[in-house]
Amino acid sequence: LWNAATDMENFQRNFSTGRIDGQEGHGKLQSIKAFVPLSQMFGYATALRSNTQGRGNYTMQFDHYDECPKSIAEEIIKKRNS
Repeated sequence: LWNAATDMENFQRNFSTGRIDGQEGHGKLQSIKAFVPLSQMFGYATALRSNTQGRGNYTMQFDHYDECPKSIAEEIIKKRNS
């Protein structure tokens, strides 16, 4: 997913596997463009609003499918086979 957020510190705290594609300043606001797995987006709106006192917002747009990291794939396979 492509993600745009308004807080770099909040972005880094919430996404361990997100890949930042760019950052732009818009006056007092910061816009962060990044690719983030959908599984990490659940709960992000609540976390963003909590960390920005209700002022932060974001948008999501599907961009592409990507291969899952090997460690995560192994965990999924292990759960499915048990």
